[in-house]
Amino acid sequence: MNKDKTTVYDCTMIELSKNHREKGNLTVVQNEKEIPFDVKRCYYLYDVPGGEERGGHSHKQLKQLIIAASGSFDVRLDDGQVKRTFTLNRPYQGLFVVPGIWRDLDNFSSGSVCLVLASEVYQKEDYIRNYNEFLEWKK
Repeated sequence: MNKDKTTVYDCTMIELSKNHREKGNLTVVQNEKEIPFDVKRCYYLYDVPGGEERGGHSHKQLKQLIIAASGSFDVRLDDGQVKRTFTLNRPYQGLFVVPGIWRDLDNFSSGSVCLVLASEVYQKEDYIRNYNEFLEWKK
């Protein structure tokens, strides 16, 4: 994916399988099946204090699937020209975020857990943490 060509419209909600069972539900995520990349890293955010934001960066190469494993929160996406906000509040739905998109996460409900499946291992050089630098990089 060419970073200067990616837009917020390349980011989309993905409906994951929801297998009903008598003793609860089960959702499965498999590489290249439910999501369009191989997962190389998984992390989660939790105990985010009320009113705090997370994110505040963009990635040059990394693809992500962001899931509200518990509770709810908003993901604000920005491609340098257009902004979109997604509310995540179902553990069987994930937001697919392509490279070259600025993201902010906020409005975390009490007890929420944000699960992130990433296409790459952590690489400091893949991050753009300054919004003005992001806008220059997108040009």
